[in-house]
Amino acid sequence: MTSFEFGAIIRVAFLFTDQSTTKKRPAVVISSHAYNTERPDGIIMAVTSQIKPKSIIGEVFIQERQAAGLLKPSAIESIITTIETPLIIKAMGQLKDNDQKALHESLKGILG
Repeated sequence: MTSFEFGAIIRVAFLFTDQSTTKKRPAVVISSHAYNTERPDGIIMAVTSQIKPKSIIGEVFIQERQAAGLLKPSAIESIITTIETPLIIKAMGQLKDNDQKALHESLKGILG
């Protein structure tokens, strides 16, 4: 994932948590530049347009969705996975600084 940085919004075939199927959807890169340079994969979190009325731990509402390349109001879900670089369908956009900061805070809440 050498061309992707933390906060990049990409489109991938995201594997459901029950491992039953995949769905093409946006995701956000959460791995560092160093990780992405050294590894053939990247660490990502799912992005959804299904906004829940009550936020759960780890979720981040994306404030500047147009810059991120998202068509609808969206949130980052607390679903973390890895994906090999060739499986990235396309780059969509980049989280702005305030959304990246919120994502960093979210990761602290998820990982401790």
